[in-house]
Amino acid sequence: MQLLDGKLLSSQIKQEIAAEVTQIREQGGKIPHLVAILVGNNGASETYVASKMKNCEEVGMHSTLIRFDTSVTEDELLARVREVNDNPDMDGLIVQLPLPAHINPDKIMETINPAKDVDGFHPINIGRMAKGLPAYVSATPQGVLDMIKRYGIETSGKHCVVVGRSQIVGLPMSILMQRNTYPGNCTVTLTHSRTRNLAEICRTADILVAALGKPEFVTADMVKEGAVVIDVGLERVPDATKKSGFALKGDVKFSEVAPKTSFITPVPGGVGLMTICSLMQNTLKAARGEVYGK
Repeated sequence: MQLLDGKLLSSQIKQEIAAEVTQIREQGGKIPHLVAILVGNNGASETYVASKMKNCEEVGMHSTLIRFDTSVTEDELLARVREVNDNPDMDGLIVQLPLPAHINPDKIMETINPAKDVDGFHPINIGRMAKGLPAYVSATPQGVLDMIKRYGIETSGKHCVVVGRSQIVGLPMSILMQRNTYPGNCTVTLTHSRTRNLAEICRTADILVAALGKPEFVTADMVKEGAVVIDVGLERVPDATKKSGFALKGDVKFSEVAPKTSFITPVPGGVGLMTICSLMQNTLKAARGEVYGK
């Protein structure tokens, strides 16, 4: 069993991004600028956004955090999104999810300029990804691909089972893993809450991607010997022994699954760190106009 070390890889990628930003600065170019909009004070969202802003600073990028109370109206939020769209100094825009119940997240995402949609959530970017055209790929699936590639894991002809069908992770992951490229060329099975014989299907996976948001759902009896297991889950579980009052758990019961695998991601220290790197890579692409031009 070998750990897919997101901490190590993310450190390497951040060094690469920082070197590119330094080169841009030395050449008098425009420094990439990421904007995040945060509504309310959800604890997990606060943590995620703070980490994104901190990482931008570490690689020399500019970042701006725009905050709103939960009482913000949908029209007010849309107006601010359009302001960022129209600001040529701002290259990438993310609106942190979840949003309050009175705001339609699809409407917000569709209003973001696809050329600034570094989260890869806009229907145009999803469609371009599905067709194999240049696009901003959703940050978490892109992080998984980078992890697979940098560890040299063989994917061609393998059976990849994705557990979870969210538009943010599961669905794009299933599309990306079957593309005629590397990583890719897998036979993909996309499973979800209505899938029958789920454990049996998971046991056929050469590569198992768990992205359903249920702590320690995947157990040893669902994984075959030698499988590659990628855990996208990250949930706060109450734990009185921790100073914070909670522990971070993935979708995979690591202690019993890990011994059966050839490669496995830890939680924390796995996919989550790669997600932030992908976000910064997309922002760098946006500043350069690599996907949609300038």
